[in-house]
Amino acid sequence: MATVMEFTSPVAEFPLGSVFENLPGVTVELERLIPHETLIIPYFWVRDTETEDIEAAFEQHAGVSNIRLVDSVEDEYLMRAEWEQEYFGILSALAEANVVVLSGIGTKDEWRFEVRAESQEAIAEFREYCQENDIPIAITAVHAMLPIQGEGYELTETQREALILAYERGYFDTPREASLEEIADELDITQQSLSSRLRRGHRRLIGATLSSSV
Repeated sequence: MATVMEFTSPVAEFPLGSVFENLPGVTVELERLIPHETLIIPYFWVRDTETEDIEAAFEQHAGVSNIRLVDSVEDEYLMRAEWEQEYFGILSALAEANVVVLSGIGTKDEWRFEVRAESQEAIAEFREYCQENDIPIAITAVHAMLPIQGEGYELTETQREALILAYERGYFDTPREASLEEIADELDITQQSLSSRLRRGHRRLIGATLSSSV
């Protein structure tokens, strides 16, 4: 059964973490992480910054061989990076265990990841690799992916919880009866984590309903 694990890690354990030294107020969110036998190429968003030269802020980062701006929307920047194969840390652990990253959000305080594996054994392999190679992670949740109302409606427990609570509190109403901050406080998570869970939950529901019926 597909298993999802959530964990945190110090900023220095992921190559992009050094950006917070120059831009401590930014949030970095991985948009896409593609594991490959020899290379991982992620796309990620940089938010909460008004710097004019976003590419310069990422120069000379350990583990990054190439990084460039793909697109920008107001104060949000979509970036593309290629990693050095020799870089050691979270990246090497993900590639070794063939674990898929569902979400990765970084701030000056820490990285927060949600990953998926096809089995509990793969998750265990990832954890063992981190332990054996002194890669610090703090696991916050491990759970199976559960179908909600039939085949294809696969949401994680945290996504389901966030969507239902947001619906019950009137977050989707017009006008809204509850704010993102209020719901995040009730779940005892950050607003960035809540926003990510809602967005990924929406994507999976739409992918299993609207897009499949077109």
